[in-house]
Amino acid sequence: MRKNKLIIGSRGSELALWQAKFVKKELEQKNKNLSVEIKIINTKGDKILDVALSKIGDKGLFTKELENELLKGSIDIAVHSLKDLQTELPKGLILAAVSKRHPVHDVLIARKKGIRLKDLPQGATVATGSLRRRSQLLHIRPDIKIEELRGNVQTRIKKFLESEWDAIILARAGIERLKLNKYISSIISKGDILPAVGQGALGIEIRKDNSFALKMLNKIHDKKTFTAVCAERALLKTLEGGCQVPIGAYAKVKSNELLLDAVVGSVDGSIAFRGKIKGSRKFPEKLGKKLANQLIKAGASEILNDIYSKERYR
Repeated sequence: MRKNKLIIGSRGSELALWQAKFVKKELEQKNKNLSVEIKIINTKGDKILDVALSKIGDKGLFTKELENELLKGSIDIAVHSLKDLQTELPKGLILAAVSKRHPVHDVLIARKKGIRLKDLPQGATVATGSLRRRSQLLHIRPDIKIEELRGNVQTRIKKFLESEWDAIILARAGIERLKLNKYISSIISKGDILPAVGQGALGIEIRKDNSFALKMLNKIHDKKTFTAVCAERALLKTLEGGCQVPIGAYAKVKSNELLLDAVVGSVDGSIAFRGKIKGSRKFPEKLGKKLANQLIKAGASEILNDIYSKERYR
């Protein structure tokens, strides 16, 4: 055990490093004698940039190498965008803390400020690397043509500016954390496109036996966000989904209640099952499972089974 020192493992992208530096600053501010170091680790998802995420297979795509370093003990903490962290963690690892959540919306980046999804011309071309966004976008705008988009935030914006596409869709959290707000044309409502499970929150993973790291992280852990994302992650786990299936969800704590909204859609957007539920904030996992089972009963399992049966989505 390192005395008064923690090593954070992070991916090397500018956004990932922003996240790691944010956690480092928070930890050092709340734990006065603590020293925090950042170690950069490349993941499979960072190395394969010319293939759609859905075709690679997404289990641990952006997390596995970080988790291996955790298990080896070369790092104490792995900082992830929580939406990248699979619901089934490797044995010996736990989700120890989550950050206070940034606004969860997706944003439209188009050629002019103020352009919204409904303003895009008939047959417009929109680029995204997310099956979740593709599904929900095509459900409300079946006329739109979708192009595949990979890379970090800056790379995606650069590709858009050099392309003839009408727009791209990215997460508001990443854009605003990197101070790239000038590119946002409009914020997409959750009524149109629900975010990914855990979107806007940082997930901090440690070894289960690292009591020192857990103690330090307790001081920066946001309980309200944790309650919300526990419901979302329980829903995703029950649906057996990953970060690259067309599932969107958003939970919100309101007084003593927890509200959960979720959608499962076909890749082509032709079918969508959406449901809402509310219950006690004390049992978020129970609420997530309940809504997932309601969606399955409504017919969502047929969509998911079809996706999982196709080799390119495994």
